[in-house]
Amino acid sequence: MSGTNTDVPAPLDTPLPSPVPGDEHEQCPVTDVLRRVGDKWTVLVVVLLGQRPHRFNELHRGIEAISQRMLTRTLRGLEEDGLVHREVFATVPPSVQYSLTPLGKSLLKPLSGLAEWAIEHQSAIAESRRVNNRPFRRT
Repeated sequence: MSGTNTDVPAPLDTPLPSPVPGDEHEQCPVTDVLRRVGDKWTVLVVVLLGQRPHRFNELHRGIEAISQRMLTRTLRGLEEDGLVHREVFATVPPSVQYSLTPLGKSLLKPLSGLAEWAIEHQSAIAESRRVNNRPFRRT
């Protein structure tokens, strides 16, 4: 994580200074990506777009609790990061289709690994929270 923060093979292979400098943590590419995928809606949007391209209203109807504003913000952030491609069709009214870029598609494999880990360990985490008086919360 030291230096330019771009040549980190794996978190456990990298010795960290103690304490870890705050600015180094802020500049870490892993921290940056976790901020993006760690929000409430990004993973769901990426997974849906991983199945096939969607029009905006399809996505909005397909995610029950998301507001139009939050979906717009999520898609803009993903587009800004190069994970989503936005294509505007010259129709009346104009329609927009979103799809994953090759970079966005490359995120599906690590997300799948994280999902498998979460499902596999969900009961152990819930039990630990129960033992420690921490209710299991879904956000």
